[in-house]
Amino acid sequence: MEQSLTGRRKSGHLICGSRWALVGAVASAYFAYRVYGIIKAGESPWDHNWWNVFTWMVWLALAAGLVSETRCRRERILFGILLLQFAIGVTFSAWNSAPLAFARDARWASLALWGVAALVSLTALVSAGSNGNSNKTASA
Repeated sequence: MEQSLTGRRKSGHLICGSRWALVGAVASAYFAYRVYGIIKAGESPWDHNWWNVFTWMVWLALAAGLVSETRCRRERILFGILLLQFAIGVTFSAWNSAPLAFARDARWASLALWGVAALVSLTALVSAGSNGNSNKTASA
């Protein structure tokens, strides 16, 4: 394990076993619910303004950074799913002339990704990470 500047060991877990996993599960479930509402209402097209594109790009960069910072498989899967979700958001927010069928399929893919992200977050919640007891080692 790496040591931080304070001399303490850095855990390879960012969210496993912490309340952030619960926050991720609730947020992902909420976004899945929102996307389902959009699909149910028949509103497949995405908003096409540069503010939305910029917002999706910020989230995309954050997810890419989180994928590179963690060494935990569950967290890499979660952040990878979010990376795909945000890439879909950037693409379809910027693509004004996207065919309606593509936009509809992207909404369904978005619903699936948010649902899987919620499930992966729940598995991270119950796993022993930096707040769990499985990584106790003696300090050198």
